[in-house]
Amino acid sequence: MELKDIQNLIKFVAKSGASEVKLEMEDVKITIRTGKEGTKGETTYIQQVPTIAAAAPAAPATPAPVEAAAPAATEAAPPAATEDSNYITIKSPIIGTFYRKPSPDKPAFKEVGDSVAVGDVLCVIEAMKLFNEIESEVSGKIVKVLVDDSSPVEFDQPLFLVDPS
Repeated sequence: MELKDIQNLIKFVAKSGASEVKLEMEDVKITIRTGKEGTKGETTYIQQVPTIAAAAPAAPATPAPVEAAAPAATEAAPPAATEDSNYITIKSPIIGTFYRKPSPDKPAFKEVGDSVAVGDVLCVIEAMKLFNEIESEVSGKIVKVLVDDSSPVEFDQPLFLVDPS
């Protein structure tokens, strides 16, 4: 991982509002902590793992999930639990910036009330300058979009509610 990649990751975490992110790969461990309530600034710890440890069987080299929950997700959770219990929640598989449209001059992929089938593109999430299409894993009708366009999203954050009936 290059220094520029680490700097971009720090900026991305600061924008997302997460308080801490841990990333572990084969040869690098990174922990990024943003400032707490009254403080500003960022603290980044980078630990180089010895090459001997990399040769031993280890966990797959995937980013660890973000540990802090987004404020929007926690505010929407209590009412959603009672009235939306029969809906399926489509969650973000990655952290990044959520976009409902393929480009600013195009219409949204799906609107509230639209029917979706398995494999339909619902949105894109930009992560590290890459746009990842998020496809539906369920069929049904979109009941609610839980995230505003161009908003940062975290791993496993609810994006859509789908009525499977």
